[in-house]
Amino acid sequence: MIKLIASWFGIGYIKGGGTIAAAVTCGLIWLLWSTPAGQHEWILLLITILITLLGIYLGDKVEPSWGKDSSKVVIDEVSGMLVTMLFVPHNNWYLLAGFILFRFFDIVKPLFIRRLEDLPGGTGVMLDDVLAGVYGNILIQLFIWLKL
Repeated sequence: MIKLIASWFGIGYIKGGGTIAAAVTCGLIWLLWSTPAGQHEWILLLITILITLLGIYLGDKVEPSWGKDSSKVVIDEVSGMLVTMLFVPHNNWYLLAGFILFRFFDIVKPLFIRRLEDLPGGTGVMLDDVLAGVYGNILIQLFIWLKL
């Protein structure tokens, strides 16, 4: 069960699993937005916190068998994508922009993102993606402020 959730139900076993996990998360965010509960921003914040904490725990558990920051672990992409979309208006263009920005920051790893990978265990696995999500979120908030 630990490996199943860490791989986000098997997505981590697919080539390009990180991108696929982020795209699936976009779909889940879109579905959440279309529910009455999804209209409350604190629900997405709560889900993001829970997924992130779960990912830290699972990252610690799978590291002995899968190695440090295995590509099979994609729950970190789920968390990062969720962070990217926190407190962003429910708009499909912002969701697409969030996906592109998050994947850019997650792949290129500028501005101290790569350094977070050096943290031990699940913390290092998760926090680089969380910071990539923070950077993506900041840019989307800037787009909103500039009315782009």
